[in-house]
Amino acid sequence: QVQLVESGGGLVQAGGSLRLSCAASRSISSINELDWYRQAPGKQRDLVATITKTSSTNYADSVKGRFTISRDNAKNTVYLQMNSLIPEDTAVYYCSANFLFRRYWGQGTQVTVSS
Repeated sequence: QVQLVESGGGLVQAGGSLRLSCAASRSISSINELDWYRQAPGKQRDLVATITKTSSTNYADSVKGRFTISRDNAKNTVYLQMNSLIPEDTAVYYCSANFLFRRYWGQGTQVTVSS
């Protein structure tokens, strides 16, 4: 089982930056895939970024070049560095882990980008 706790959300002006953190309750070195998703009001939850156990990364087209996902195995934490934020990035951001054929979710953290 994996418990995930996100932090770092908030209100930021367009063009600004935020760094989200996701702390896991167990060692993440054994977790094959860690992801960040987001869900805007009235919309489906979309995959934003993925990092694998070997630190291979993948991004949604809408955030490529602006967001960076990283992992610190020593701290059991995954990060999402978000730069050049735009109002369309406003959403609840969720951390997720794919571990032993189950998907685990955090409670989410709100990111609001004002124009």
